[in-house]
Amino acid sequence: MPEKFIRLTDQFYVSPQISLDDVALAAEQGFTLIVSNRPDGEMPSQPPSAEMEAAAKAANIQYAHIPIDGRGLSMSHISALKSALNEVKNGKALAFCASGTRSVILRSYSEATEGRPSEEIIAEAAAAGFNISPHAQSLESLAARTEEDE
Repeated sequence: MPEKFIRLTDQFYVSPQISLDDVALAAEQGFTLIVSNRPDGEMPSQPPSAEMEAAAKAANIQYAHIPIDGRGLSMSHISALKSALNEVKNGKALAFCASGTRSVILRSYSEATEGRPSEEIIAEAAAAGFNISPHAQSLESLAARTEEDE
């Protein structure tokens, strides 16, 4: 049986939709942050973000709701992820959405704004089973903008 939480790095994992029970599993596995990238009500069966946040807090895990809908990603999404990760420096984060893909893409864009090469980002995602190569040009543009700003 494949792992529910998919490792991108030792500090960052992704997952398809998690349940309230999965929050306890995340705590057992040492996660210090859970990031929801699903808008509330995206699917009738998903728990509302407020319930996920309450379960995370009860398990002593930080929680961030950074919903990404059909309009796509924005710099505010990237800033929100960076802020959440900064609050748990050296912690272990678990981000989820319907399949894990939006969470991978958000983290990838965040990494690109730090100047990380797109080839590395794409290879890391591929090793975890996600093909984000269609985002190569956008990742390169973000990385180049970051270099220009320095």
